[in-house]
Amino acid sequence: MTEEKIDLAEIIYAAVRQIPYGKVASYSQIAALAGNCNLRRYVGNALHKNPSNAVTPCHRVVNAKGFCSGSFAFGGPDAQRSKLEAEGVCFVDGHVDLERHLISEDDFEAMKAGLAEDLQRGF
Repeated sequence: MTEEKIDLAEIIYAAVRQIPYGKVASYSQIAALAGNCNLRRYVGNALHKNPSNAVTPCHRVVNAKGFCSGSFAFGGPDAQRSKLEAEGVCFVDGHVDLERHLISEDDFEAMKAGLAEDLQRGF
């Protein structure tokens, strides 16, 4: 793995740590925060390798339709759903109610600012 990819994974983890409790973000939104919205698959791969869900709450990242990951690294999609429900996230027809729980534009901008501060501090 190159130094650039290691840095990108750390940026992704830092972006995920910005997702507010009780909210979710899509892989594309996290990729956009990391600098390239086309890196959705890379985001998913990095989150699958997340070294600590206690530090980086990757369970708050869902696909664009609100479905949990089929290969959630910390116990499968049922574990991801359980973690989200414990935060008050509601599900409708098997997916997250995105109207209620997807990060807003204001959330995104606050996350972007928080990420910039983290990057300045070196995470």
